[in-house]
Amino acid sequence: MSNNEIAILDFGSQYTHLIARRIREIGVISHIYPNDTKAEKLTNAVGIILSGGPKSVTSSEKLEYDTNIFKQNKPILGLCYGHQLIAQHFGSEISSGKIREYGIASLKISDSPIFNNIKKQTTVWMSHGDNVEKLPKNFKQIGTTGNNSITAMSLSEKNIYSFQFHPEVNHSIDGKTMLENFVLNICNAEKNWNTNDMLLQIQENIRKEAKNKKIFLLISGGVDSTICFTLLEKTLGKDKVYGFHIDHGFMRLNESEQVKEALTNIGLDDLHIYNASKEYFESLKKVYEPEEKRKIIGNLFLDITDKIMKKLNFNEKDWLLGQGTIYPDTIESGGTKNSDKIKTHHNRVDRIQKMIQKGLIIEPIKELYKDEVRKIGLKLNLPKNLINRQPFPGPGLAIRCLCSEGNNKKPITISEGTKLPIKSVGVQGDERSYKHPLVLTNTKINWQKLHKISPKITNKYKNINRVLITIYGNEEQIKNSTLKKSYLTKERISLLRQLDNKINKIVNNNKNCSHIWQMPIVLIPFGYNHKESIVIRPVESEEAMTVNFAKLPKNVIKQIQAEIEIIDKVDFVFFDITNKPPGTIEWE
Repeated sequence: MSNNEIAILDFGSQYTHLIARRIREIGVISHIYPNDTKAEKLTNAVGIILSGGPKSVTSSEKLEYDTNIFKQNKPILGLCYGHQLIAQHFGSEISSGKIREYGIASLKISDSPIFNNIKKQTTVWMSHGDNVEKLPKNFKQIGTTGNNSITAMSLSEKNIYSFQFHPEVNHSIDGKTMLENFVLNICNAEKNWNTNDMLLQIQENIRKEAKNKKIFLLISGGVDSTICFTLLEKTLGKDKVYGFHIDHGFMRLNESEQVKEALTNIGLDDLHIYNASKEYFESLKKVYEPEEKRKIIGNLFLDITDKIMKKLNFNEKDWLLGQGTIYPDTIESGGTKNSDKIKTHHNRVDRIQKMIQKGLIIEPIKELYKDEVRKIGLKLNLPKNLINRQPFPGPGLAIRCLCSEGNNKKPITISEGTKLPIKSVGVQGDERSYKHPLVLTNTKINWQKLHKISPKITNKYKNINRVLITIYGNEEQIKNSTLKKSYLTKERISLLRQLDNKINKIVNNNKNCSHIWQMPIVLIPFGYNHKESIVIRPVESEEAMTVNFAKLPKNVIKQIQAEIEIIDKVDFVFFDITNKPPGTIEWE
């Protein structure tokens, strides 16, 4: 342990590594430790942060921690679960479920060293269901979002601070300043970290892990696997890396060919393509549940990989399997000790986890976020058009083509709109959700109002995790539409591929849409005549851990409406106005 580091105790938050990453941005080393790490192992840390997490401090399953951390006279900052843990430790009461907040909130603050250089009112990001009922003895309330909530508190004589919100996410406007105040001014840490260190550390780790072995690298052609391919070749040499791309039949229009061409153009010409569409459609033909779908896709990746490696006489003694996994993939798959599984990424199925434990997998960028991966790409002199490509999931369009057992389920009307009979995956309070979307009715597009309406609805209704508006189709027909029996078929994927290509062309050709970080197009088996509809999901983000939905210019929406009219194969086009949390970027 460095004697100038910030120690983070991990209670399972989706954002634990984001805390570490924010502290790195400040220029200070930080390390993550299990929640039950003994205090004596943290003696060299200049400060301690207690992360959030999916558990409740009121539950019988609450997590262990060493109470001696509060006796070391080190500055401590508790976030979300950590806020509640501090309150409970010092004798306060915690209530469960009375006030639920997911998304943006307005915070009023009082004078405090941790709020230096911050205005009296600021915007913060919430994701919680438990609340601190009253102040512990000798603590002072230093922030509130209303609702009689104790949103921030301090015991200044001991340098103990805690927030119910997440300062580590970009949507907490002054969050970085709060963390800087804690790290540099309260903990008095010295700056000792920069981006150059990150690249050198990754290359050193590659050499240590690879030793004398070669790498069989799975490549999707996206940003992560491309940069991973480059890193491995530059670190180990061209003869040590075998690039392998599986075309599972769920790629975007002409994507596999474009991947091959793009990589060849930058000198990554040792790429081999295998067409596996027949195997995938056969394996997924009767599957509708998203988690099962992801696991089948991930396991089939391995089956095909095993088959090809055996055919080429590649053995475990001489080869490692390489993946371009990044940190959001691991955390949504329940990648730390106490984190909740949001969805299993194809590169985190059980077989992969067992191979990781055996030391058979190498993942050079697994601790990084998307924007950090892009910075590495720039340092490796990769072209910007490759580095700045929109992210595309490994399972491809398969997880953007929703399936259903059908049963002709109809929507349910409530005061705010119509609840659709289909479900999607989300994340609320660091836990997985699988809930319904709500379509607002009679809604004119006023982006500012929609930004406020969406979190109010998802906070109010426990069985809703997304909010949509209708931008194409007869709203009156929504309540009379049904959910039909549908699975993954070549016809449905072909329709989605066509729609995805047309809509993305419209958006990408408009200079006013450069703010869009990613834009999934989702096919849902719901409708009136055609029995199919789509959801457009444009988002703004930096690292995928939190997102805001992205607005589209009105002329772009009109072009999309005109294109849908020409294609004439869907009944409704919905626009997803949900942030993350509570809605993940992908619907599955």
